[in-house]
Amino acid sequence: MKQRTLTALILTPLAIALILLPPTPVFALVVAVAFLLALWEWTRLAGFRGRRARGAMMVGYAALFVLLWMLRATPLWWATIFAGLAWWALALLWLRHYAFGAAPTRENGWLKLGAGALVVLPAWAALAQLHGSASDAALARLHGGAADGHWWTLLALMIVWAADTAAYLAGSRYGRRKLAPRISPGKTIAGVWGAMAGAALIALVGGPLLGAGGLALAGLVALALFTTAISIVGDLFESLIKRHADVKDSGALFPGHGGLFDRLDSVFAALPVFVVGKTLLHL
Repeated sequence: MKQRTLTALILTPLAIALILLPPTPVFALVVAVAFLLALWEWTRLAGFRGRRARGAMMVGYAALFVLLWMLRATPLWWATIFAGLAWWALALLWLRHYAFGAAPTRENGWLKLGAGALVVLPAWAALAQLHGSASDAALARLHGGAADGHWWTLLALMIVWAADTAAYLAGSRYGRRKLAPRISPGKTIAGVWGAMAGAALIALVGGPLLGAGGLALAGLVALALFTTAISIVGDLFESLIKRHADVKDSGALFPGHGGLFDRLDSVFAALPVFVVGKTLLHL
């Protein structure tokens, strides 16, 4: 617990500085590197062990990031974000049929590699879309040139972080009924309610600071709740893949927190939902 808290205290201010200080192209580049490191962990979860083969896979993933950024002013950009929504609907089905893809076959490995792209690329596009500032003309046109994109990015991530923290605290204190014992025995119904409460609180506090009041604030709270629900799906999906791989954590990068993918699984699921919802609600 102490190690987990210390790691969070170090990482949180660094993450906030990364969100608020750099222009969008720099932010997107740094996040792409972090997401690629998470995908490196994912290749191991998918069942690939050879470093040379995994390195070649990383080149392929990196090429997809570059291609997507080059096409950010085209309809493919938003199509990628919407693909993230479709993917998480499919992931729900996968969770229901949790034995699917469990066998350590090459075909299942390639299936999970493709799933990794659908988990990470839409989240990256959504994050850059939300952060988008006037420093990047193509992205600013897509984003409407919003000057507060950096702050909306911070709010979106704080909703996910608060949900994760509140879920952990509520689950530790009140958790008795398991949410999905065959996938992740540690997750509880109480944790879900805690996550919802934490997300709603951040939306209620942060929304007015970004100009959301009245119906807009109500819409933001509803969006925060739905985003949190999908973030839990993301958390469960990574737990499922780790169970298939028979490992506890995706890596050991962060003491007390596991690997990078362990820290980002909820974020990957939440971002496309939040960005599409924010756009539809005209927030």
